Amino acid sequence: MNEIDQYKMLVESIINIFTVEKGNLKVLLMKKTTEPYRGYWILPNNIVSNEETIEENVSNTVAGKLNLADIYLEQNHVFSKLDRDQEERVVGISYIGLVDYTTANLKLEDIPGVELAWFNISDIPKMGYDHEEIVKASIKYLRKILVNSKVLKHLFPSDFTLPEIQKVYEQILGRKLDRRNFRKKFINLGIVIDTGYKNEGSNGRPGKLYRFNDEIRERDLF
Repeated sequence: MNEIDQYKMLVESIINIFTVEKGNLKVLLMKKTTEPYRGYWILPNNIVSNEETIEENVSNTVAGKLNLADIYLEQNHVFSKLDRDQEERVVGISYIGLVDYTTANLKLEDIPGVELAWFNISDIPKMGYDHEEIVKASIKYLRKILVNSKVLKHLFPSDFTLPEIQKVYEQILGRKLDRRNFRKKFINLGIVIDTGYKNEGSNGRPGKLYRFNDEIRERDLF
C-alpha cells in the first residue's frame, strides 16, 4: 500500500428513523438484498459521493430512498472501526430522524422494490454489519434529546393521550415514571393542551386527547 492509498476511505450516512405507534417507540429497518448479510435487516444508508456534503447525502437518502422529507434530523455519532465493512474501509456517520407514524407509513407505501419494516426498540432483530450497535447508540442518544420538550413534538404532531407519551418516555429512559407527577408536569408547565375530545382506551374507558402547545417553551423535562 502506498502512502496515498492508506488515507483512502469511503464515508456513509446511516439513518435511524424513529416513530411511535400506540405508545411503542419503533425504528425503521430495511432488508438487505445483496451479499454480504443478504436477508439481514440493516439501517437505511448511503455512500457519500465527492459531489455532495454529508448533509446533502442524508437529505437525499431520506427523501429518495425513504420518500420522507422535512423530518427532524440530527447527527449523533461516528463509527470508524477498521472492520466495519468486510470489503472496504468505510466510516459511518449516524443520524437520528423523528417522524409521526401516520405520515411515515403513508409515504413508505409508495416505495417499490424495498422491504421496510418498523421494529419495537425492545425487539430489534439480528442485524448486518455493526448496525445493531448503531441502533443501541442512537437509542441512548435519544435519552438526551427527548427530554427536551420541543423535540418530542416531532413524534406526536397530532392528538395523543398522556399515557402514550409517558410510555414512550419510560422506554427511552429505561425506568417507570409516576403517573400523577408525569401528568401534573405536562399540564402545569403548559406543554400540552386538552383538545376536548376523548378516545376509547384499551380498558374501555375513554382517555382525554391532548396536543402540544404551539407556543411551547424549550426546556428539559427530566
